[in-house]
Amino acid sequence: MQSEQDHPHAGQPVDSQPVERESTGRIVISVDAMGGDRGPSAVVAGCVQSLRDNPRIDILLHGDSAALEPLIAREPALAGRLTLVHADRAVTMNDKPSHVMRHGKDTSMWSAIAALKDGRGHAAVSCGNTGALMAVSMLQLRRMEGVNRPAIACLWPARGHHGFNTMLDVGADVKAEAEDLLAYAIMGVTYFRNGFGEPRPRVGLLNVGTEEHKGRAEIKAAHELIARHEETGRYEYVGFVEGSDIPSERVDVIVTDGFTGNVALKTGEGTAKLISDLLRQSLTSGPLAMLAALLARGALRRLSTRIDPRRVNGGVFLGLNGTVVKSHGSADATGVAAAIGLAAKLAQSGYQGRMAERLVIAAKTAQDAAPSGEQE
Repeated sequence: MQSEQDHPHAGQPVDSQPVERESTGRIVISVDAMGGDRGPSAVVAGCVQSLRDNPRIDILLHGDSAALEPLIAREPALAGRLTLVHADRAVTMNDKPSHVMRHGKDTSMWSAIAALKDGRGHAAVSCGNTGALMAVSMLQLRRMEGVNRPAIACLWPARGHHGFNTMLDVGADVKAEAEDLLAYAIMGVTYFRNGFGEPRPRVGLLNVGTEEHKGRAEIKAAHELIARHEETGRYEYVGFVEGSDIPSERVDVIVTDGFTGNVALKTGEGTAKLISDLLRQSLTSGPLAMLAALLARGALRRLSTRIDPRRVNGGVFLGLNGTVVKSHGSADATGVAAAIGLAAKLAQSGYQGRMAERLVIAAKTAQDAAPSGEQE
């Protein structure tokens, strides 16, 4: 382990650091160690697991050095691949985003995003306060051109041949106008295309029914906009979809506002846990049930892995000039490692540039199509 003070690049301009990292093919993930419900021990354990899983990853770990140094010292796997960056304070789950924006420069969350901004890291990960993380990320990284409201995208286990669908927004902003939902569609498609190699992902707009006359005014307006930009965004628009379609093979990218998306996400997580608990109770209810569980243990293990939310942990902030992954606040080592692995994969993919290009094209197309009196 190295501290920021004894790091070989200490004292050099920060923008000189990424040059050597990139030339050696290293992927540097900037991790907030202090924001999770389980404390820094779970984050450090997740760092260990992620480094074992991917030999190309290095980590900048931000947090209280007094709390972190003993944890890091017990993990030989971190030697030479983790740099500790001291931060005096941590953002709590009760902190208001506006307060963190004004007074949070000495926090581990701020430090983790600052490392991404100045080029020391290729992507950032935090288990902390979602609102504060979005606010700090927007303040330091700024929004992409053509994006009014950034979104959080999640992966959802699904029946399709890719095994997952993508849904956004799942909590960045409770509001979304028609233009925002179009931007979500383009961002979600770019994310899905680069993650799964699907040339023309299928997009659905979440609604209370599939009939065209249903839904709020902004949903109907978004329906027309998203359909009109199929070629610009290089996707296939399947129209309105319902909640039952989220895990279906009918669609790849589900677009919705952050309020609806977050409720759907938490409902899905709770349902998965309920099914797991009920299944465990049933399979331990008696000798015959326990024998059946023993005979089916391979299939049950595969099912458990398939629906385990920890293994797809990580909501990606889309629409910012930088890759930020929000890990679940209650994530354990497996969940933290999954979030770091996702951040590393995205950092390698180059999806940011392609997303920015599509957003600019869509914004220009919409502006050119607007009546002259509506253009700014």
